[in-house]
Amino acid sequence: MQHLAPSSPAARASALRAGLVALATVQLVQGLLLALAPGAFYDALADFGPRNDHDLRDMSAFYLASAVVLALSVSRPSWRAPALALVSLQFALHTVNHVIDAGASDPSWVGPLDVVTLALGTLLIGWLYRAAAAAAEPEGGR
Repeated sequence: MQHLAPSSPAARASALRAGLVALATVQLVQGLLLALAPGAFYDALADFGPRNDHDLRDMSAFYLASAVVLALSVSRPSWRAPALALVSLQFALHTVNHVIDAGASDPSWVGPLDVVTLALGTLLIGWLYRAAAAAAEPEGGR
């Protein structure tokens, strides 16, 4: 994917900021859905057994917190790599959990779709992390 990276430092910084804004937005929307409409979220994407609205709202706390930190990192470059590392790790672990339970979803197509979308998200966030870490390196960011 190296050939897809913008060539100038300003273009790379702009692409990284856009990625952070997009990821923060996705995390915010997911967190709000889990917090405000846990039943609708469960029915559409999370039917892997008995519904527990408390647990769904607990999950929303991570998504909402990560949305805030990712949004703040847009204007705080030193926060970018650590925030992206945490969210990337969460996505990777979430993907493993969905691999384990891929056959337990209702409807059955949701489990495999979740695995694919979470794996792609993990790769994208990992790419953003690498870009943030590389951008921080000249500043002594490591």
